[in-house]
Amino acid sequence: MTVALQAGDVAVELGGRRVLDGIGLDVRRGELVALIGPNGAGKTTLLRTMLGLQRPAAGRVLVDGCLVRPGRAAIGYVPQRHEFAWDFPISVANAVATGLTGRLGLFRRPDVAAWEAVADALDRVQLTGLAHRPVGQLSGGQRQRVLVARALASRPSALLLDEPCAGLDMPTQELLGLLFADLAREGRAVLMTTHDLLGAIDRADRLVLLNRTIIAAGPPGELVGDPAPWAVTFGAGPDSALARMLKAAA
Repeated sequence: MTVALQAGDVAVELGGRRVLDGIGLDVRRGELVALIGPNGAGKTTLLRTMLGLQRPAAGRVLVDGCLVRPGRAAIGYVPQRHEFAWDFPISVANAVATGLTGRLGLFRRPDVAAWEAVADALDRVQLTGLAHRPVGQLSGGQRQRVLVARALASRPSALLLDEPCAGLDMPTQELLGLLFADLAREGRAVLMTTHDLLGAIDRADRLVLLNRTIIAAGPPGELVGDPAPWAVTFGAGPDSALARMLKAAA
C-alpha cells in the first residue's frame, strides 16, 4: 500500500516545552489507524502538525511524498465538535460546502461540481434530508456527521479525525465507525484519535499508542496481548480496569 501520510522523526514544542518527540509514523492508503493515549499525550497536536497547522521543531511531515502545506494538501480534517461555530446562521449544505474553501478559494462560489460533491458527502453520512436545516437546530450526533461530511466534500486522499465519536450515542458511533472503515477500504488513509479502545481494537487495522512519543504500534491482535506498552502509555497498573479490559479482549 502507498504511504499517504508520513511523519519523520517529528518533534513539537509549545510554549518552550517539548510535547512530542521522535515521532515516526506512516499511514498508508487503505488502512485505518487509531491513535490512542491519555489526555495531554499530544494526539491533537500531532494531527495539527500533520495538517501543517503546527510547525515541528524537528523532523518533517510528508503528504503523498510532498512537504505538507496548510490548506493545500489532500487531507480532510474532522475537529472536535466544539471547534465549529454552531450558532452561525448557515444551513447544513452550506456548512459542508465550507470544506471546499481550500480548493475553491475564499471568495469563489461553489459551482455545480462542488454542490455535487457536497451532495455525495451528505449522502455518505445519511444527512441528505437535512441539507437545508440550520446547523444550530441539529443534535450532537447530527453535528458530528456534518463535520465528517465537510471533510469528505473535497474528496481527500487522507482523513484526520479527532475524537470523532466522543459523546455520541451508540447508533451514531456505529454509523461513523462503519463509514470510516469503508473509507479506508476504498483507498483512503485514515488516522483517528480515540478514547474508545474497544471500538479501535475492533475496527482499526493498526493501533498507535502515544504519550509524547510513540510507545508501541501494531495490529490490534498483537498489542492487546501485551499489557506492558499500555501500562507505560496510560500509567495503569496490572489490576486496573484497563488491564482487565485488555485481558477480556485478548
